[in-house]
Amino acid sequence: MQSSRRLPGDNAGNAMIRIQNGDVDIGSLITAAKKPGTGAVVVFDGVVRDDEITEMDLEAYENVAVSEMEKIARVATEQFHLLHVDIVHRVGRLAVGENILVIIVAASHRPDAYAGSRYIIEKIKKSVPIWKKELTRDGGRWVPGEYGHGSGKSA
Repeated sequence: MQSSRRLPGDNAGNAMIRIQNGDVDIGSLITAAKKPGTGAVVVFDGVVRDDEITEMDLEAYENVAVSEMEKIARVATEQFHLLHVDIVHRVGRLAVGENILVIIVAASHRPDAYAGSRYIIEKIKKSVPIWKKELTRDGGRWVPGEYGHGSGKSA
């Protein structure tokens, strides 16, 4: 599974939203984010944490998830004057220490880059239909999230 889109409009080519199975080449994303006028690039790399789990299984309602992340990127770009946004969320079975979610944000100034990155991660947790199941030696459990991940509820 891999779905990737660039946002249309004034910032065409300046935002890439993707859901994929494979790992993320963070270095190439950082390089691509360094546009003219960039003064700060902020990288968020969410990884599978060792919380007595062996692996994590992630599922997404792909079309809705990509569409929702596109909306989040558009709002963040406008609100925080971002020059570039990449959001790459992985799905499938991941081991402890592997990348789950990578957000790359570039802006002219550091405060906008930090604020834009924080806005994006908080909105993703609340509105994007991606679910996590933590696998343990004794089985597994769906992780309840703010979107209702694993709880059977919707936002």
